[in-house]
Amino acid sequence: MDRHDGFREFVLARQQALMRTAYLLTGDAHLAEGLLQTVLVKVVGHWAKLSRSGNPEAYTRKALVNQYSSWRRERSELPSAVVPDRATGGDESALDRIVLRQALARLAPRQRAVIVLRFWEDLTEAQTADVLGCSVGTVKSQTHHALARLRVIAPELAHLLDDPEIVEVAGPV
Repeated sequence: MDRHDGFREFVLARQQALMRTAYLLTGDAHLAEGLLQTVLVKVVGHWAKLSRSGNPEAYTRKALVNQYSSWRRERSELPSAVVPDRATGGDESALDRIVLRQALARLAPRQRAVIVLRFWEDLTEAQTADVLGCSVGTVKSQTHHALARLRVIAPELAHLLDDPEIVEVAGPV
């Protein structure tokens, strides 16, 4: 039995969801690909143990968040926060997604991770706490502070942020 048995199947089955998480964290398709590739290289090194533990996806998500946070600490520049002018008669949901992506990029890495995991990955507070290695209370406070910050950064998204079903209204980012 090879120590990497099942890794290929795991990646094929979960790649799209993991790529979505990486993209939502980075806000950039190329950075997301690099982030996911970096993390999968680390995961394959621990695959034998992870496959026995029964929850390699949770480990992989946590590794994505940790690697993203590490990259953010290493980078001195932040993504552009320029919000495009509103076009009349345009697709409002598409514009909302653009503004939301830019606003997410301005959040602290931990706040961004909480928002992505809770509202786009639809993890519970407990699951999010497990992925981030913190308490449920920390997830609750980080969510509260992140949503408050988003309201300040992008007041034009208030109609999305006041709705308890943020994902439903905002659609995929």
